[in-house]
Amino acid sequence: MICAAIERCAGIDVGKKVLAVCILTGPLDQEPRVERRRFGTITVELESLRDWLKAEGITHAVMESTGSYWKPVFNILEGSLKVCLANPQEVKNRKGHKTDDKDGWWLAHLLRHAMIYPSFIPPRAIRELRDLTRRRKRLLSDSTAEKNRVQKVLEDANVKLGNVLTDLFGVSGQLMLEALLEGKAQPAQIAQLAKRGAKKKIPELIQAVEGHRMSDHHRQMIRYSLKHLLFLEEQIAELDRDITAKIEEANLGPAWQLVQTVPGIQDRSAANILAETGADMKQFPSAKHLSSWAGVCPGNNRSAGKNKSSHTTGGNPWLRSALTECAWAAAATKNCSLQDKFWRVTSRSGGQKAPALIAVAHAMLTLIYRVLENQQPFQDRKAPPLGELQKQRMIRHHIRRLGKLGIAIPRVAYVAAAQPTTSMD
Repeated sequence: MICAAIERCAGIDVGKKVLAVCILTGPLDQEPRVERRRFGTITVELESLRDWLKAEGITHAVMESTGSYWKPVFNILEGSLKVCLANPQEVKNRKGHKTDDKDGWWLAHLLRHAMIYPSFIPPRAIRELRDLTRRRKRLLSDSTAEKNRVQKVLEDANVKLGNVLTDLFGVSGQLMLEALLEGKAQPAQIAQLAKRGAKKKIPELIQAVEGHRMSDHHRQMIRYSLKHLLFLEEQIAELDRDITAKIEEANLGPAWQLVQTVPGIQDRSAANILAETGADMKQFPSAKHLSSWAGVCPGNNRSAGKNKSSHTTGGNPWLRSALTECAWAAAATKNCSLQDKFWRVTSRSGGQKAPALIAVAHAMLTLIYRVLENQQPFQDRKAPPLGELQKQRMIRHHIRRLGKLGIAIPRVAYVAAAQPTTSMD
């Protein structure tokens, strides 16, 4: 029998219009008293719910994180009692026995017996910063989608600039695009608009534009996209200013600077990470718990003494995305331990870079946890020099790899390379 842990708790089944609430009260060693009520979701009804729970002496309440419907309830109950947010996948009721009232009782029962892992709900200032950073991420995705639409219109008009230019929306690409929209310049004149390294591609640029079928309809569709892109750029610039102001308002400046000391993380990425994790690492018992919550560590799947698939868990997608982007930057940072880790894991994975990215993201999140916990900037510590046994293992490994490529290494050379070197007096 599982012992009860909370004397007075409530389970709230959240709907769009109606809340089904069940309270369990009574001593821990006895059957609790059960009472059920229903409330609406307008503010007046939610305040009535709060007053009833306070009158009953409820100290803890739980509800599922169903979309955004839980937020109005949380806004009213926050500060009056401890509110737990449960993952719907972890608190499912039995199939065929589901009603709103039964779901409310089941949630209260699980909470009374401490069988719920509450989700992390950051303070209001962090939640507001999270809204800004997530909106910026969505606008960047919209900007990429709009650029792809321009590329599709150019393909439909037999313009192959995207095959020649690395970035169609770079300086050279934008100048050529404006010339195409005007419809007066010849292919040779358009190609002469190339700047810097694109000047080497002038013959290819002429061929990419010659014989195009750009019509007034194509030009109008591209203008729609360019106007939208300009609007998105203005919105992103405004969001950047608001994010910086919110960081200062929430006194996150020191933590923001500390996170940027980790290789591969710059100001915007640091803001995205802080918006998801917050600056107080006491919310997470250890770096392992934080990595599991973010979804950048291997999952546990062991049965009958056998390790099965250990794919990463489905964690916070926003934090995971920010970390993998930073992992790419860390992998390209010279004289960095994270770069060494990236290529070491890549070599073990047969050249696949996806596992190495997750491994570097995991290592970066661990470093972020330590930096914020200790309030000390990151100091990169290079790996210690290899010992003789490690050197011999690497020599044997590379000898085997060369053998698979058909390159035979003489035994004498192998023995000489494997022998430890001694200094001469």
